[in-house]
Amino acid sequence: MPLSPSHPLVDGRTANAPLIRAYRGDRPERTPVWFMRQAGRSLPEYRELRAGGDMLQACLTPEMASEITLQPVRRHGVDAGIFFSDIVVPVLLAGVDVRIVGGRGPVIDEPVRTASDVLKLRPIDPAALDPVREAVAMTVAELGTTPLIGFAGAPFTLAAYLVEGGPSKDQMRARALMHSDPQTWATLLNWCADITGEFLKAQIEAGASAAQLFDSWIGSVSQNDYLRRVAPHSKRAFSHLRGLDVPKVHFGLGTERILPDIANLGVDAIGIDWRLPLDEANAMLGGRFPLQGNIDPAFLGARRPTLTAHVDAVLDAGHAAPAHVVNLGHGVPPETDPDVLTGLVRYIHGELPD
Repeated sequence: MPLSPSHPLVDGRTANAPLIRAYRGDRPERTPVWFMRQAGRSLPEYRELRAGGDMLQACLTPEMASEITLQPVRRHGVDAGIFFSDIVVPVLLAGVDVRIVGGRGPVIDEPVRTASDVLKLRPIDPAALDPVREAVAMTVAELGTTPLIGFAGAPFTLAAYLVEGGPSKDQMRARALMHSDPQTWATLLNWCADITGEFLKAQIEAGASAAQLFDSWIGSVSQNDYLRRVAPHSKRAFSHLRGLDVPKVHFGLGTERILPDIANLGVDAIGIDWRLPLDEANAMLGGRFPLQGNIDPAFLGARRPTLTAHVDAVLDAGHAAPAHVVNLGHGVPPETDPDVLTGLVRYIHGELPD
């Protein structure tokens, strides 16, 4: 089913937005910029709103999720909102008991580690996604001509949380399952692809103008394992958007060795972390893809001349690609001064001198 006539890309609200033009390979007059984790702990208004509340409950309360998504757009003047959610929300909506532990992240008290564990997993009920659709619709109505980017976790990262039971340094249990029981691994990743794909699809149908898949932990996987045991499932997640003409973006950490494989997922643009210069990434990709990134978040705490010089280097390297969306090479650290981000947006937009 195609996008509805009232979708912002169809009725014209966001079709010519700088972000959408860049994702589609055009170079708008103004270089677009947004920041991963721009909606969150670095903003005092976020901390005030979330004080004492549960993270997952905030994600599933439409008014709150919408307000948090809008906060950085109002404050910083970024070229997109990124839907406020968590990577494990579709896991929760599919009936898995998961909670967010402060200072640690998502925790699953009964990890999924065996064939019988995987067989207990159930598809996501479309009705469970209603709060997501409502939050997106509310947000899009407020954003006007500013696009909203849909948010979802890639199957490998979701599966790693499920198998490990929470965050992990090397995803050892997940990678062990990949090799010890490839059939169970494939079944688990198909389930992850389908729930996260439906989660993303719900956001697009409700009005998001682009879709980004986050593979935060993919850096622990070899190129061969990625190609054989992971990439087909990321492609499956994106396949849930078939027929919906929106730009699709992939971002992962530590992806240098698998960039050509990511290029084959059916994406329109690729996010690059801070470790690989954009001109080198562009060369590895044959100059075929708009790139997103890749300011090192560590520079956000540096003196302004140091930060500006780094941003200039990123902008220069980004000129090698067909188009460039400025972002960080990872998320906004919680201790970041919000005024630094606001100034950064104005500088990238050409509104401030160096």
